[in-house]
Amino acid sequence: MNYFEFYHIPESFLPDEKAIKRRYYELSREYHPDFYANEDLGTQQKILELSTLNTNAYSTLSDADLRMQYILKEHGLLEEGKNELPGDFLMEMMEINEELMELEFDFDAAKLHEIGEKSSGTMAALENDILPVLQRYPDLHGVTKEEALEEVKTYYLKKKYLLRIQETLSKFATRS
Repeated sequence: MNYFEFYHIPESFLPDEKAIKRRYYELSREYHPDFYANEDLGTQQKILELSTLNTNAYSTLSDADLRMQYILKEHGLLEEGKNELPGDFLMEMMEINEELMELEFDFDAAKLHEIGEKSSGTMAALENDILPVLQRYPDLHGVTKEEALEEVKTYYLKKKYLLRIQETLSKFATRS
């Protein structure tokens, strides 16, 4: 079952987080296995499945990155081997990766800082550019919704790439 449907909330990249939490607690009480201890095994199993579904829905919908990944997967947009990034972005990332490799052999704290600033700036620009798409997504239909999902997919993939670079940067920072 779709997590948004299970929680009776509209599909959104920016949902009402209080509504998610409220629904989680409501369903946690309703489907708590202890309340069904005297029921038959079939009922106990069904309640356990609903309790697990509730936990999985909450952990996914309450985390922005997992929620984004979930929505994209629900729409069939995250398929292995079919997640291409724009060439200009890949070229920019290749330059950063080359700079990181150079740091491996010749560490320079100023260069590390510069790369960190560049990667943070790129991340901030990505987030700034995608916010209007995320905000208007629930009101979109048809082709415009599909276009928005493609934009979000590209953002998601770029963000994952940048997070790997930032992880590498943090490893360098712990060495210095």
